[in-house]
Amino acid sequence: MKRLATILAAAAITIAAPAVAFADAHSNKVTLQLKWVTQAQFAGYYVAKEKGFYKDEGLDVEIKPGGPDIAPAQVLAGGGADVVVDWMPSALATREKGVPMVNIAQPFKSSGMMLTCRKDSGIATPADFADKTLGVWFFGNEYPFLSWMSQLGLKTDGSAGGVTVLKQGFNVDPILQKQAACVSTMTYNEYWQIIDAGLTPDDLVVFKYEEQGVATLEDGLYVLEDNLKDEAFKEKMVKFVRASMKGWKYAEENTDEAADLVLENDASGAQTEKHQRRMMGEVAKLTAGSNGALDVADADRTVKTLMASEGDPVITKVPEGAWTSVITDAALN
Repeated sequence: MKRLATILAAAAITIAAPAVAFADAHSNKVTLQLKWVTQAQFAGYYVAKEKGFYKDEGLDVEIKPGGPDIAPAQVLAGGGADVVVDWMPSALATREKGVPMVNIAQPFKSSGMMLTCRKDSGIATPADFADKTLGVWFFGNEYPFLSWMSQLGLKTDGSAGGVTVLKQGFNVDPILQKQAACVSTMTYNEYWQIIDAGLTPDDLVVFKYEEQGVATLEDGLYVLEDNLKDEAFKEKMVKFVRASMKGWKYAEENTDEAADLVLENDASGAQTEKHQRRMMGEVAKLTAGSNGALDVADADRTVKTLMASEGDPVITKVPEGAWTSVITDAALN
């Protein structure tokens, strides 16, 4: 919570800086800030760049990888990007703190979040969570989890009959070392880290947030509201979204090729072909069903989930103007 507050405060302080990106609205340059490191989670953008889809629209797109110390909201507020990939909980929290982020497209239709548990912990259903230790990512990712626990009637303060929350790092060590009965995972990433570490699917019980009714929207495209007042910027975003969605649909249909294009752009050399091809196959399941347009019902469900959290909810009021269809309406037509 403290780190999230710090990030949001920094973003609010730098809100005057978007003129850097806004001043470039009339050029063909687009800078995209990713939420995480170069991997198949963002394949559609790399495909659009490498296959020439952005070039066909007259755009010169720079894709900036993210990382644990990079907050897309802060980069956007500081003028370091024209458009960012972020999760809606983070974007809505940032907006409420004074940085008017707006969702202009939603390539991911479904959530990949799961709680993955060891069978030998005695967990078979959510009713078995009581008195167990559960690993959870923080920095805003904890809110769907807290809402879920609230709906189950489970306190999260470690008291008897509730659950003990372990602040999980970006690894799955707690479940491997039996420090937690369950850990947070994504369908396309950490779950497979557990499998690669030696546990089998038969050793595990998986609870998908989508199936539990507490999923929130992930990996949407966000810009600053003021930039949308400029017609040249809007037209550039129309072209960007149209080419990006062409990249995503190509990636869905050509998963191995898409993963290979991601690997070609991985300057760190940390990714492997096996992991990226497997990740792309799973990510394709999450983008399937989306043409890029935000489903307002999905956004409303996200808001409801976030506001249902106990204690200190990520947002305190229903947001207004937090998403728009003006870009996808033009891009898809």
